[in-house]
Amino acid sequence: MLGGDYEARVLEPSPPAVSEPPFADDPVEPGEVPEGRELVSPVHNRGDLTWDEIVAEEPDLAPWCADRWLGAWKRLEPLPEGFVETRVALHKVAEAVIAPARMPATEIALRYTRGGFGTPFFEQDGADCQIRVEHGELVRQRGSEETREPLPGVDTAAATALGDFYGLACSVLEQLRADETDGDPSLVQLWPEHFDMAVELGSEHDGKRANFGASPGDDDHPEPYLYVGPWTADVSGELWNATAFKGAELTYSELISAVDHRRTALDFMRERYRALQEA
Repeated sequence: MLGGDYEARVLEPSPPAVSEPPFADDPVEPGEVPEGRELVSPVHNRGDLTWDEIVAEEPDLAPWCADRWLGAWKRLEPLPEGFVETRVALHKVAEAVIAPARMPATEIALRYTRGGFGTPFFEQDGADCQIRVEHGELVRQRGSEETREPLPGVDTAAATALGDFYGLACSVLEQLRADETDGDPSLVQLWPEHFDMAVELGSEHDGKRANFGASPGDDDHPEPYLYVGPWTADVSGELWNATAFKGAELTYSELISAVDHRRTALDFMRERYRALQEA
């Protein structure tokens, strides 16, 4: 897409499979950049240019970037009818089908992939493999070959809405991780047990570590939400408004009512990170 003129980083996992813990690649890691080339990243602080800056010069790239949550970020839409039923169905797929397919079997964390979620690439019988959900279809990839099958109980529009929520969340959490390197950040990962995407930031020793994440909804939340959940800090006050857990939350309805969804999500996360560090 960049004509071979740049090194590029994205949000989605890519081959080859990683053979050492955590058995997952870090898609935004700058890595080695050959002399004389510039690095294009989905987040600032990790390259010479962002995809969003490239789009400003090459507007024809905007739809491609927006579809992958690299830049020219699209707006989230109101949730389609049947979202909760599809979310419940895909949660079961994540736990029962996708996570168990990872190699080694002890590694269960997943990742945002275009139009949904899936495994990092793993090696199986000498081939780079991935299993993912894309717009409600189950995709099994082995090398350059893939198979697709529909999933029962899954609405395409609702599955796409879920994928877009994860895409926005991944973009936001990777930017937060790039900004707060002094907070000993973990990888951004999607956990199949609760079906949420999260990154850990802050000093555990000083009681300032927290999960910063995005949930597609649960028994206490019929719609998706962003959250900050301190590990041990005793938080209170208007910033810490969650009711089902100790921490803070921003509902999907509040998020999509904002002018700039990505900026609103980042501001929500950053404000609470700063409050924890200054407490």
